[in-house]
Amino acid sequence: MEWIILVVAGLFEMFAVMMMNQWHHTKTKESLLLMIASFAVSFICLAVALETLPMSLAYAIWTGIGAAGGALIGIMIYNEPKNAKRIFFLSLIIIAVIGLKVLD
Repeated sequence: MEWIILVVAGLFEMFAVMMMNQWHHTKTKESLLLMIASFAVSFICLAVALETLPMSLAYAIWTGIGAAGGALIGIMIYNEPKNAKRIFFLSLIIIAVIGLKVLD
């Protein structure tokens, strides 16, 4: 169950980063409130997952999901560059996150 909570924390981290970008472009209260709420849910879920998972493992996976997810959202939604080098290094992050789970 803690793994599911950790993945949910990472997904909310991704959404919060997307809302942060949205807020920088629009400056609406809605995007600001969604960003704050998403970060709060993300941190709460991470804290719950840390009750049973080791901090080094949980934080690395949470950060990896947020970083890779944020970059993928940038590529897919905000038309950021999607060259082979970016895709390669994003793949490394994703492989590392999967590797950490497999080793646990």
